[in-house]
Amino acid sequence: MKTGQTVTLKPDADGLRLAAKVLSGGGLVAFPTETVYGLGADARNDTAVADIFDAKGRPSFNPLIVHVKDLEAAQKYCVFDQEALKLAKAFWPGALTLVLPLRADSGISKLVTAGLETLGVRVPAGQAVQGLLAEFDGPLAGPSANPSGKISPTTAEHVLGGLFGKIDAVIDAGHTSVGVESTIIGCLGRATALRAGGVPFEEIERVLGYHLGAEVIGKAPIAPGQLESHYAPKGHVRLNVTQPSPDEELLGFGDVEGAVFNLSPTGDLREAAANLFDCLHRFDDRGTRKIAVSPIPNEGLGRAINDRLRRAAAPRGN
Repeated sequence: MKTGQTVTLKPDADGLRLAAKVLSGGGLVAFPTETVYGLGADARNDTAVADIFDAKGRPSFNPLIVHVKDLEAAQKYCVFDQEALKLAKAFWPGALTLVLPLRADSGISKLVTAGLETLGVRVPAGQAVQGLLAEFDGPLAGPSANPSGKISPTTAEHVLGGLFGKIDAVIDAGHTSVGVESTIIGCLGRATALRAGGVPFEEIERVLGYHLGAEVIGKAPIAPGQLESHYAPKGHVRLNVTQPSPDEELLGFGDVEGAVFNLSPTGDLREAAANLFDCLHRFDDRGTRKIAVSPIPNEGLGRAINDRLRRAAAPRGN
């Protein structure tokens, strides 16, 4: 684990060059994507990947997503069937992670896969992350850059608030555009839905031509974000609230009165997704102990928002 100071880098040529040098040396760099900020390490370096788990306090049985610069790079590490290729070509670069069979000669650390024979991989969108991947020229393990189970970061300030002194650097490219993590689809035979995210399931189903089934999840996650309690603010969260209690602060959606923060006053799910984690961070900054959340439609990006909120509201392990 890295200790001491955490350097903030600009997303320019010099900043990306320095970030790639740190990564090549086994260091940890938080980087912006279109979804949230990721905590990057060389996915082939066992020690660097172990530092991710240490910095985040992340359970070692929870696998990591690997970010690569393009489909050709992804095919070096994973086996793609026709459906996986169809999805990659339709949504990459973008907020879609595919869980695929791992190639025997991939060189990916077993800490990344949590010992599984599969790998979650995606090609992220955004000038800064694409520039970093081109400069680094390798696979980046990149879970969200926050302490495990806490609110995901959508700004460099969020990253520094949770991981300052534990990582080497963060690339500051402002607020992320999507604001929730990637959708995860298992491509191990017929495609299955593993996690709702930045690409709505409905769009994926249109490309595939059939309805996605849901993977049966056991105690050991096969993809990130499957732990029951996750994305948690410090305060208790209560969902689908139309009338908050006097001791609760309201996180609104749509035209509601009395909201301390509102995900989208106009009821726009895309705006709500982009604002979700930032609003939860702001409740933490206020020291809010009880958060009531307005009902949010469970369709499109609303599925991803409700998934994150349900996990944020789940009983804590400690």
